[in-house]
Amino acid sequence: MTKIPEVWIFAEHQQNQIEPTVLQLISKAQAIAPTFKVVAVLLEAPDQQLEQTLAAYGPDQILAVKQSQLEQVADVEQAMILQQLVQARQPNSFLFGATALGRSLAPRLQAKLQTGLTADCLDLYFEDELLVQVKPSYGDNIMCEITCPERRPQMATVRPNTFAAVPVEADQVCQEIEVLTDLTWPKVAHFDILNEQVIPTPPASLAQADRIVALGRGAADPASVATARQLTAALNAQLGVTRPLTDDPQFAVSNQIGQSGQTVAPELLFCCGISGAVQFLTGITQAQTVVAINSDAQAAIFGVADYGFVGDAKAFMTALNHALLAKNA
Repeated sequence: MTKIPEVWIFAEHQQNQIEPTVLQLISKAQAIAPTFKVVAVLLEAPDQQLEQTLAAYGPDQILAVKQSQLEQVADVEQAMILQQLVQARQPNSFLFGATALGRSLAPRLQAKLQTGLTADCLDLYFEDELLVQVKPSYGDNIMCEITCPERRPQMATVRPNTFAAVPVEADQVCQEIEVLTDLTWPKVAHFDILNEQVIPTPPASLAQADRIVALGRGAADPASVATARQLTAALNAQLGVTRPLTDDPQFAVSNQIGQSGQTVAPELLFCCGISGAVQFLTGITQAQTVVAINSDAQAAIFGVADYGFVGDAKAFMTALNHALLAKNA
């Protein structure tokens, strides 16, 4: 009997919450590999119950490792546990979110398995059982299609918000949950926690923002930037920029949207003075409502916008600020 190829997704979680990229990857795997078995791989402590969150997005199976040592675990230990699973079950592909943990864990596992890994992918698709991994290269000027024809599993990390997470209907919720409690725990250098300190939660990132005001070269002057900051405060939004504006010391890569910056998925996105270069557009494909403001009626940004205004970006933001102030007065 021919074994059905499997696509595995690492089910990262933080503070007892599944990382959103995991759910996005489950939905994407279902779309691109309908004849494969989509498996969510979960490492958790015995008292955690994160399976139901995963099940609602319809993986074919949830493979849950439950051991007390997983309550406090290092990346190297997780990699060694995953190595045991992969070598025992031989999946076709293994996908990770390009998060801080994913970017640390995936290459550790890849090195142990002696296979290939493509980092920060923006798209994935299969040609038969060959995973084609798409990412920007050469200064973000071209998109490369990368494959790993000789080794398995084929591994990739994928940027958050690149794909949409789609819950399944009630009759499609995952019912196959396999729990493993007796894996051999890896022998690594022991460490003791001497002290714990709560670190304040950082400000919300662009990747998680529901509302974003994004600035391009057409709104890069100090007056426009100041007006944009007023608008973000009024809308409870985050401020984003295109690549050229990161040369300004007041902005950083964390403010950048696009291929070499953040991939965002806000409910509302204002694109102010942005022409719509492909490098920027790649980072906003999951935005729900896009409002474009540009003085050039032929700007490419209008091709992806839900609403457009041909005119001066600063004048538009000033008028919107006044309207919001009047409404809240």
